[in-house]
Amino acid sequence: MGSDAMTPGIGSSPGDPILAVDAGQSAIKVRYDGEHVREWAGPGIRTDLPLRPQLADVIRDAFDRGCRPTTVGIGVSGLTHLEADAVPLLRSGPQQLGVRTITLAHDSVTAYLGALGEERGVVIAAGTGSVAFAVGATEVARIDGWGNLMGDAGSGYWIGREALDAAMRAHDGRGPQTALLDLVGAEFPDVEAAYIELQADPKRVERIAAHARQVCEIADHDAVARDIATRAAGELALSAFTGLRRVDEHTARAPRIRAAGGIFRSHRIVEEFESGLRSRLPGADIQVADAHPLDGAEMLARVADGSVLATLISRARA
Repeated sequence: MGSDAMTPGIGSSPGDPILAVDAGQSAIKVRYDGEHVREWAGPGIRTDLPLRPQLADVIRDAFDRGCRPTTVGIGVSGLTHLEADAVPLLRSGPQQLGVRTITLAHDSVTAYLGALGEERGVVIAAGTGSVAFAVGATEVARIDGWGNLMGDAGSGYWIGREALDAAMRAHDGRGPQTALLDLVGAEFPDVEAAYIELQADPKRVERIAAHARQVCEIADHDAVARDIATRAAGELALSAFTGLRRVDEHTARAPRIRAAGGIFRSHRIVEEFESGLRSRLPGADIQVADAHPLDGAEMLARVADGSVLATLISRARA
């Protein structure tokens, strides 16, 4: 078996059946593009557990569903250098099933490809977590995406955590009153025991992130929620600008900025995000991306050797 791990070339031919995987923390989304096109979703990736066995299970499940991919492209949250080699993943079972090529990258790369292809600019994705990825003429930069314990500023988890904090401050009398306390009380009748219940819940990250929607829903008439949404948008704008500055695209005439993910369904966050960026980059081309990370995962196999993105992609060939 040959491998070009972390130094890929073209990994598939037109017409090859492709399995695209977007392995996020809230859900793993899958698309099979072969003799027919199918999409489905399952529980999110557990970044506190080894990633390769989970990804091998996703591929095996696709075969159990009747799919026969020869090429697999995967964008995965929480991917570190220790697990970024696609070779062990291919050898762990997919090769025996008939997979000839696996291309693996952090989901910030696939989010970027799905929104901007290989054009220069920055893509910021904000769902349960948040990460910005910028591409310049000769450099790339990843901003944040450091998980809920150390980063993910402006993400769903970040917003949800701020909402819970604000609710408990209101409960204690340490902070202003907010409707967030009533919303938390609806989920936890004994709010003083809520932290115990959350600590014991293996799905606590997704559960906390779910409060982001409540924040956005009441932000127009609740000052505390509005402040949280505004600060979240400011964090996301800062990450996007920092990415452009790191790759020297902030000086471009109209730097491309794309925003993707569930957090940008909030009109308030979009407005505040755009305002924060236009104060720094008046001519910026800012759009809420309608591309899907699965598009980026499918594109992974076709990223060329000469692309500035090539060093961030691992490919294994049977």
